[in-house]
Amino acid sequence: MIQVRFFARLRDQLGCDSLTTEAVEQDNVTLVRERLVAEHPNWREPLSQSGVLFAVNQELVKSDHEVKDGDEVAFMPPVTGG
Repeated sequence: MIQVRFFARLRDQLGCDSLTTEAVEQDNVTLVRERLVAEHPNWREPLSQSGVLFAVNQELVKSDHEVKDGDEVAFMPPVTGG
């Protein structure tokens, strides 16, 4: 199983802070996101926003990063600073 977490504005937009999903062979962050959108079509826009950040096991990664059973995948909104 993969633990998926959503933070800040994404958590509010999705109405969900975490869930679990099955791990599949040759999985990556993009495929996890696609499965989530297939199960929750209204999540497409929030999860596909430009600048959404991804982390696997609390380390920022790119969308093609490998995900395996037991990992935690986090989706975070773009960060702005000033």
